[in-house]
Amino acid sequence: MTAAQMVEALKQKFGDAVLETKEFRGEHTLVVKLVSAKPLLAYCRDELNFDYLVDVSSLDYLGREPRFEMVYELYGYGHLQHLRVRAAVAEDVEVPTVSDIWPTADWHEREVYDMMGIKFSGHPDMRRILMWEGYPYHPLRKDFPLEGKPSDMPDVGFTKTAPMADGPFVTSAGTGDTVTREPRSRRPTE
Repeated sequence: MTAAQMVEALKQKFGDAVLETKEFRGEHTLVVKLVSAKPLLAYCRDELNFDYLVDVSSLDYLGREPRFEMVYELYGYGHLQHLRVRAAVAEDVEVPTVSDIWPTADWHEREVYDMMGIKFSGHPDMRRILMWEGYPYHPLRKDFPLEGKPSDMPDVGFTKTAPMADGPFVTSAGTGDTVTREPRSRRPTE
């Protein structure tokens, strides 16, 4: 069965829960209602043999409602097909965990929680994975400033010169605020 045929099977099985389907350069995406995302993902694993959860990520559409979107990347080793499932999430809504479907989702969901603030109901270990416990912000949100926010924990941040100072992918050493020292804010010299 091809990915296009699987998309059609999912549309027939889940009906109105599938809001939109997209195909771009051979990649297939389903946009689904959040309440139907977990049953649809379980069906993808159990009936369509998507045995590998490649990634769980999220997007922040600051200024749009619902603000967030969950993105699940699936792959089937038996049929070599890829499928993307997306679901919109309002700011204070919890997303059902899929760590009981694919155990690897445990870490992915923790990262989404840590960086974006999206919580997962039923998750076995919903705690931060990159930032320290008690850190009140979520750094990948669009409203988080590039230069960061002040911290009450001065020893946590990196304060010494970067090992590759002035390299193309590290903050430049020197004076000024972080915004002007960030590599993506500098234009290459010609």
